[in-house]
Amino acid sequence: MRDASQFPRFSDAEMASRHERVMGLMADNDLDAILFFGAGQFSTDIYWLTDWPGGREAYVLFQNDAEPVVINQLFNHVPMARVLSIIDDVRWAGANTAATVSEAIGQRGLSGKKVGLVGSIPYRHYLRFVENHPETTFIDVSNPFRMIRTIKRPEEIARLQKASELTDKSITAVANGLKAGMREDEIPLLIESAYLEEGGYAGIHFMTSMSMADPDFPVPSQFHSGRKLQQGDCLITEISGAWWGYSGQIHRTFSLGEPTDEWLKMHEAAVECYLAIENTIKDGTTTTDVEEASDIIHERGYTILDDLLHGVNQSPPIIQTKTTKRHESPEITFRENMAITIQPNVMTLDEKMGLQFGETVMVTKTGCERLNAYPREWIVC
Repeated sequence: MRDASQFPRFSDAEMASRHERVMGLMADNDLDAILFFGAGQFSTDIYWLTDWPGGREAYVLFQNDAEPVVINQLFNHVPMARVLSIIDDVRWAGANTAATVSEAIGQRGLSGKKVGLVGSIPYRHYLRFVENHPETTFIDVSNPFRMIRTIKRPEEIARLQKASELTDKSITAVANGLKAGMREDEIPLLIESAYLEEGGYAGIHFMTSMSMADPDFPVPSQFHSGRKLQQGDCLITEISGAWWGYSGQIHRTFSLGEPTDEWLKMHEAAVECYLAIENTIKDGTTTTDVEEASDIIHERGYTILDDLLHGVNQSPPIIQTKTTKRHESPEITFRENMAITIQPNVMTLDEKMGLQFGETVMVTKTGCERLNAYPREWIVC
């Protein structure tokens, strides 16, 4: 029989703390319940609440004076959920997930009450809830819940450290294995092998190869081509190794041959911006302070395409420079034990040439603490 202890687990104290914070969020917003939605393996909110990585789609319902319930789709995912979930009441979501969840709302006495919603709930599901329970007030509390989750406790930090170690190993594997004649779409084999032997998995591996003499793309690409690498190429990357729900991230540039002066100048600007941001952030720093520090990019004659900085797993804060700002996000203050990825993606104004430099760090009272050990340098293969 499957035994939960055979898998990486969070402690009872850690899980109890998470549930206490959910109940505190309910009290702060005068809610009778919160309905959480998640989809996909290692769906972070579902996993955070249950210690079960999740499946295709699932809901978790918390409410006052009642035990929480997990409502899970697909049917064949239920047995594993019952092994791993610390919430004992795990149910199949039936042939129609929205109908089953809506029925549960009624059965648990929440019609006419105030229910918080967290996650990207499908619109058809939401319509079903509203139509079946017209007297119930549904309120989106995704943002305040995500802000609660930005502060990492020791057990989460340990997983981020493990994921960062795996990410370092993937960078080492690329540095040792990259060679002329290799197809761009072969490189993930180097990267993922470094994770799989230790029970990890790939978060992302965005990469673009190009001739340094004739650049044609400004950012690491989400899809890999069959282009063959040759001497004089560079490879720009954004790579995340993951371990049981937590991802590291690192950005380095590789080349087959020495980098040209033009590429070195851009790399130096990216490193300078990265260090300016890292040296700015500590407990109490604001995202506005970071935007000011990032002006170096524009002063050097470049711009950015990707986000300048984001929380791990795309949690808040997510910001760009003042010049490239495209999110209507409020100012956020950095706090001790936030985990963030600093990742300036410096590119030319014509968007033909670019690279990304950075990694994930922990915010401390006095600055930032590294999770990665890999050198902060351009890598010549």
